[in-house]
Amino acid sequence: MLYLLAEYFNFEGLFNLVRYQTARAGATVLTALLIGLLIGPRFIDMLRVRQGKGQPIREDGPQTHLAKRGTPTMGGLMILVSLFISLMLWMDLTNPFIWACLAVTGGFGLIGFLDDYDKVTKNSHAGVSGKVRLLMEFIVAGIASYIVVSQINTFVYVPFVNNFGVELGWFYYVFAAVVIVGAGNAVNLTDGLDGLATMPVIIAAGTFAVIAYLVGRVDYSEYLGIPHVPGAGELAIFCAAIMGAGLAFLWFNAPPAAVFMGDTGSLALGGALGAIAVATHHEVVLAIVGGLFVFEALSVIIQVFWFKRTGKRVFRMAPIHHHFEQLGWSESKVVIRFWIVAIVLALLGLATLKLR
Repeated sequence: MLYLLAEYFNFEGLFNLVRYQTARAGATVLTALLIGLLIGPRFIDMLRVRQGKGQPIREDGPQTHLAKRGTPTMGGLMILVSLFISLMLWMDLTNPFIWACLAVTGGFGLIGFLDDYDKVTKNSHAGVSGKVRLLMEFIVAGIASYIVVSQINTFVYVPFVNNFGVELGWFYYVFAAVVIVGAGNAVNLTDGLDGLATMPVIIAAGTFAVIAYLVGRVDYSEYLGIPHVPGAGELAIFCAAIMGAGLAFLWFNAPPAAVFMGDTGSLALGGALGAIAVATHHEVVLAIVGGLFVFEALSVIIQVFWFKRTGKRVFRMAPIHHHFEQLGWSESKVVIRFWIVAIVLALLGLATLKLR
């Protein structure tokens, strides 16, 4: 909004500042962070009053989690408010990539909200039917994929090789939707401990802010041998908003959490990362940068698959972070060590930009 106003009214001083994506990215981080910190306390109080018992806690889970009863959920709403306001202030409203990512973030956030609301009102873990939820997610992801693919080609680019891609044709639409839905649900599965999903999302968003900026520049993309996507640099602003809103939420979500993100936040943020990866043509790199989320999702898939066929469990409990808790790791130890893994994977993801 400020970008367009400065350009329209020819505010030379302001426009000279906001025309730089790096300057707007920094301003977006600070704006989202400030908004989140300001609205956080009252937002949490409102959720606590309205929800009463808070998010239902699994009886078959780690016994230490029973102490978390009464903690309100749907804290993702706080993230979304901070993110959307900061984006409306600093993003280029004419950029189609931004609107595609906003559609995924808002759409997945609404789906997560309906799921959280169902759990809280019924005091149950069931929530919205898995099939119904997946159907709604694929509809939203399909719309966003159509918007994004109309601006880019249908190649899937392979990291470590200069501008080498596999042409998928019409199947790329399906592939893009699967990436977005998969990312949303992978982050959702990771969100099981205080702060566990929040920091890796911030790390992944910071990594993709760099990737989006480089992909959007002809000179840098040619030098690095990565695909150039005109307009994708604006997604660095989106990533910055995720970082700022995530940091503000982490202030209240750090152990012991005063509020849980809930599906409202985890689905929205995961879907946003997936949409950004598709728009920047770095879907494969997302699997590296977000390897922690992939590992969490795979642990659930492996556990369910193996148990249905043998009646035995591969892990003591899935997702994998609960397995380590059952091994005797404290919650803070699991969280901090998983953060370290997320940082290492992000560095590996960035290394793919040069090692080609």
